[in-house]
Amino acid sequence: MRFHIVKHIKLWIAIPIIIILIGSGMIAARGLNLGVDFVGGSVIYANIGAEYNVNDIRDIVNEQNVDANIVSAGQNGQDAIIRIKYTENLQEIHDKIITELQEKYNLDAEKINVDFVGPTVGRELVRNAVTSVLIAVALILVYIWIRFELKSGVAAVLALFHDLLVMIAVTAILGIQINDSFIAAILTILGYSINDTIVVFDRIRENTKRFGRKKAMSEIVDQSINESITRTLNTSLTTIFAIAALYILGVESIKDFTLPILIGLVSGTYSSIFVASPIWSAWVERSKGGKPAIAK
Repeated sequence: MRFHIVKHIKLWIAIPIIIILIGSGMIAARGLNLGVDFVGGSVIYANIGAEYNVNDIRDIVNEQNVDANIVSAGQNGQDAIIRIKYTENLQEIHDKIITELQEKYNLDAEKINVDFVGPTVGRELVRNAVTSVLIAVALILVYIWIRFELKSGVAAVLALFHDLLVMIAVTAILGIQINDSFIAAILTILGYSINDTIVVFDRIRENTKRFGRKKAMSEIVDQSINESITRTLNTSLTTIFAIAALYILGVESIKDFTLPILIGLVSGTYSSIFVASPIWSAWVERSKGGKPAIAK
């Protein structure tokens, strides 16, 4: 079965645009769920010293009516990390939580530490994150420009921005907290997605040399996508199954990383097939005066 991808480019572009618009509406209505790393707050480290029920600690924290995230860490999950967003009377809240933890788990004072994260640190993290993404995208553009051509590089970068915007939009729709793990997930997906895109571009180049002027560029692109789609889907599904297992069976701290990765994997696979190459093909044909581009 052969899929005709290029001629339905408007549909493929419309689907992510709808998702991005819904996500934008969610962001406008309630904002992004930014974690302590971005808005400031505090982190309580408690060495419980034995296995414990995270829900018991969550109940203690919820009594203070604060926005907090709790994860298990350390050997055998015997440490608790409580991230609390900045709020008034933060010190008083700490004292109450720490007191209840000491009473419930019979902890000495030295087994509990508190670190504060100021808004300045959060702004610095945002700046570094944006800079990292822009540098990564710029280097990718230069690499594809050298390996293929400028139009291919621009189409690939547009696909990467598609992945980034879809990840943010779905994160906003689901109310997922954005923290330093989310930034790591973005950079991971940028590299993963561009790899699949390059595979398709390689096949387009091979088929262009093979067919010469016998086929229009849109036909060559369609054929190239169909020839590489099995490889792309098999690679992506294998990775998705592995990451999904980590999300289902892993500890809470891993889930902060794996869920954005899952979203990005789906988005990256989609853009590699339905966004990058069709955009490039449409651009090439338009540059030929609206006529079907003929492979050189």
